Amino acid sequence: MTAVATKPAAATGAGVVLLTLAAGQFLMTLDSSVMNVSIATVAKDVGTTVTGIQGAITAYTLVMAALMITGAKVGAIIGRKRAFSIGCVIYGCGSFTTSIAPSLPVLLLGWSFLEGVGAALIMPAIVALVAGNFPAEKRPAAYGAVAAAGAIAVAVGPLIGGFCTTYFSWRWVFAGEVIVVIAILFLTRRIADAPSERRPTLDYVGAVLSASGLGLLVFGVLRTGEWGWIQPKANGPSWAGLSPSVWLVIAGVIVLWLFFRWNERVESRGREPLVRSDMRGNRQLSGGLSMFFFQFLAQAGLFFVVPLYLSVCLGLSAIGTGARLLPLSLTLLAAAIGIPRLFPRASPRLVVRAGLLGLITGTVVLMAGLDPDAGPEVVFVPMLLIGLGIGALASQLGAVTVGAVPDEQSTEVGGIQNTATNLGASLGTAIAGSIMIAAVSASFLANIQQSPAIPAEAKSQASVELAGGVPFVSDADLEAALEKAGASTTSTQAALDAYADARLDGLRSALAILALLTLIALFIAQRIPRAQAQAPAAST
Repeated sequence: MTAVATKPAAATGAGVVLLTLAAGQFLMTLDSSVMNVSIATVAKDVGTTVTGIQGAITAYTLVMAALMITGAKVGAIIGRKRAFSIGCVIYGCGSFTTSIAPSLPVLLLGWSFLEGVGAALIMPAIVALVAGNFPAEKRPAAYGAVAAAGAIAVAVGPLIGGFCTTYFSWRWVFAGEVIVVIAILFLTRRIADAPSERRPTLDYVGAVLSASGLGLLVFGVLRTGEWGWIQPKANGPSWAGLSPSVWLVIAGVIVLWLFFRWNERVESRGREPLVRSDMRGNRQLSGGLSMFFFQFLAQAGLFFVVPLYLSVCLGLSAIGTGARLLPLSLTLLAAAIGIPRLFPRASPRLVVRAGLLGLITGTVVLMAGLDPDAGPEVVFVPMLLIGLGIGALASQLGAVTVGAVPDEQSTEVGGIQNTATNLGASLGTAIAGSIMIAAVSASFLANIQQSPAIPAEAKSQASVELAGGVPFVSDADLEAALEKAGASTTSTQAALDAYADARLDGLRSALAILALLTLIALFIAQRIPRAQAQAPAAST
């Protein structure tokens, strides 16, 4: 069976098609970062707590990750262009619902559920539509531009959210998304679809197992910050003496194992599985997916750590924090679009390794520059290097994964690819957060014990009360807590000094583990092909 040939986007319309798909990717990623700087304001407006809003953010990621593979198969059944359009409509309805939400349940419906479902249809379709609208030689640049749009959304999200919340209302962000969705739908008519001669079918049992397994796995990872990885945190829930997170992750892995066994059974009976078994043995595909996983793990971890340093340690506003991240967007976009255009025959493996080295170098330079006297300018050069690294990866990985399979399977690859990125991003944030808090706690307690200005009784009390972990807070918040506890001026200053050093130790530890994980990815990059590859022909 061969896919129906479609005419790639003409030169005059290619820019419009690329802009449309990149805008869709930008919107899908924006919601993951835009409201992090406005959580307290949103919570107050809808009559809930900060924990409630954090739960809504978690639920959005959860819905999107759990349904991504199923959304890809639905796109193959109804058509990629139609899936993209329907996903935009659902997403736009979710954005509108969120913009007028009077309470947390309505916010959960709009933001977490509707937008999550819409994203699960849109993101796999984007991957397939790039393959269907651009010839193979132009796909690296197209995928690079789309990936760059998503990464830039992460960088400018805090700036957009902070600006709207400060001068208008956080609701304007979601109202603006509705307008962008309408514009995308208007431009979608310029996109060519790539229907198949054979109508695919949906394996409902596989869809349930896939969604359940991924949902359990991602939810367990997302809750590690509050529940702990293995040992339960103080005053946190405990299942059989262990953190619920570890049980959820184990359950997710077991369900995913059952999903793959079910897939094999379905395929052995001559029916169509949710994910083809030959994809798992595809060296190029697995290499590309691994790189996507590590890229988003490092990227999410860095976008968790750097804003914390700027906003908490240095006291910058949301707008100031977002502005300091903008240099990354410039080099990222330049690398993602420029590398395929200037070096179209460059070795994907070489470019990917160069991108990973850029990520590692930027992370190490930032880690070395963190000291008590450093200002916000310390992030400038690291952001440029990290942007180059992410842009180099973005310029190749989309073409690598889609080029590993026939074009007709590009939607399925899109679903698996976005599942890998969601899992990587979830783990990146969780690992960076847990390592940082653990290092802050250990360093703070050690610094307190070594300080002669803090009474022995206070040291003993701190060892007991802070054994469960030390929160990452600003000097002002810590000073207010110490004054409320009745600490003396001398003890308060000593504690502030001890905590300032501990905070930097925590940030350096998180950056070190991210650099180490990126270094591991350098060895796995061996699976990336040396030469630009054409998509394999569909089997007959």
